[in-house]
Amino acid sequence: MTRLHLFDLDGTLLHRSAAPVEISRQLGLDHEITELERDFVTRRIDSRTYAQRVHGLWTGLTERHVAAAFDGAPWLRRIRDTWAEIRNRGEYCAVISLSPLFFVERLRAWGAHAAYGSLFPRVPFTEPVDPAGILTPAAKVEIADLLCAHFGLTRADCVAYGDSLSDADLFDSVPISVAVNADQHVAALATHSYTGQDLWDAYELVHRAR
Repeated sequence: MTRLHLFDLDGTLLHRSAAPVEISRQLGLDHEITELERDFVTRRIDSRTYAQRVHGLWTGLTERHVAAAFDGAPWLRRIRDTWAEIRNRGEYCAVISLSPLFFVERLRAWGAHAAYGSLFPRVPFTEPVDPAGILTPAAKVEIADLLCAHFGLTRADCVAYGDSLSDADLFDSVPISVAVNADQHVAALATHSYTGQDLWDAYELVHRAR
């Protein structure tokens, strides 16, 4: 069986952090991003409102900040090894995140076949963010379907890895899911659960269960 492995970014590949958090830290906006994250997690705001507000915070953002945030982020160990193994098996791996595409797409260099994120203006910002380009949790399922069509697969061939309620729609749409460092509610939605800091070990839960 050929599988398509779908990875969330924030809280999943990034241990206890998110791309906007790491970017905001580079700009000295720790307090501001903490408040935004709280409002998003508690559903006081949706992903599009979150994106508009974070865009407003990042007025001084440069490519140097983005690169430093990416390089210094708390990534799980062995991401590249895991994706290389998936590729060697003739399978596919992709990242689907609500975070900015300009951060997410850097993971293609680590071995992801595809990387999807919310569309923000080019850095440094000179234009407003378009809400239509900001992904929602439901969009993760739509993107999974597009990837399945591209690779000649179906949802039955997919494995989803995630940590939060923004992954719930995708978990409900595929037969195998791995809750990675997730709370009890999200873990209850998944077929497998992993706590730790090594992606290979999370992947092994699925590999051993083949």
